[in-house]
Amino acid sequence: MEHLHRTGGRPRHHPSPTDRRIVQMLAGQAVPQPEICRILAVSPKTLRKAYRRELDVGAAKLEAALVGQLLRLAAGTDDVALRAIIYLLRCRFGWSRYAPPPCG
Repeated sequence: MEHLHRTGGRPRHHPSPTDRRIVQMLAGQAVPQPEICRILAVSPKTLRKAYRRELDVGAAKLEAALVGQLLRLAAGTDDVALRAIIYLLRCRFGWSRYAPPPCG
């Protein structure tokens, strides 16, 4: 019996530079990964494997933009500024209302 060379599944995905830019832009606009998969017609596993850097860079750019907006809000003088400052201190610097006060 002859041994037939079989290839299983779909053909390998080769990301183009345009696809990479699209993924980074969409990730930077907080588009969910399932939506990005539908746009590119790839599986979630393929998206994470082939576009890991683009997903990470897009998420980092989004986070930087959000932190910039939060800092802008914190520079105000109203109750929104106070809530933004408290949020920043808790999330970015680990402050907690339940932690004991520092000794000193």
